[in-house]
Amino acid sequence: MNLPETILVIDDEVQIRRLLEITLSSNGFRISEATSGKEGLISAATQHPSLIILDLGLPDIDGIEILKKIREWYLKPIIVLSVKNSEDDIINALDNGANDFITKPFRTMELLARIRVALRHSPGTEVDPILSFGTLTIDMPNHIARKNEEILKLTSTEFSLLALLAKNSGRVLTHQSILKEIWGFGYVGQTQILRVFVAQLRKKIEDDPAKPTLLITESGIGYRFHE
Repeated sequence: MNLPETILVIDDEVQIRRLLEITLSSNGFRISEATSGKEGLISAATQHPSLIILDLGLPDIDGIEILKKIREWYLKPIIVLSVKNSEDDIINALDNGANDFITKPFRTMELLARIRVALRHSPGTEVDPILSFGTLTIDMPNHIARKNEEILKLTSTEFSLLALLAKNSGRVLTHQSILKEIWGFGYVGQTQILRVFVAQLRKKIEDDPAKPTLLITESGIGYRFHE
């Protein structure tokens, strides 16, 4: 019998913790709670949760600092749940190791969906070398993508971009992180190059490039590959 996965909630708001406890436990998860940054660090280190939900507005330590400290050793998913919702706040959290960012107030079904996606792509889970998204398949070892069984004519850069997004499906990748990964540090900030390649890629993988369903824009932040 498989034990339920544990989710650590680091949040000082009683109402939020109560809502998460009811929502997550009723969906088969075990819940652990921490009400401060210091307590959250200790709980993360001693309990080894499957996923962490982290508030940025903690009473003792800034949430980004907690994120950085946990990321020094913790490889599993971290979802930031915060009232902060500026582009800078979101980008800062994602660039410092968050897998996803959800603003309060939030929809519980959306949160559950984001949790399931994060857990599916958690380290330790075997990744299929051939990824499938409807009529699109991506053969990682052979660097081949097919749509409706036909091989797509992709440049090496287009394939690398597609592979990066697909491997992180469900996760928001910031402009900066994508540019650094695909083009290198010298291109960080040159978002126009990324927009051009995304537009080219959409023409090849989307049924309607003007209304993308796979490669989704997170306005002002980056892109998410939708499962």
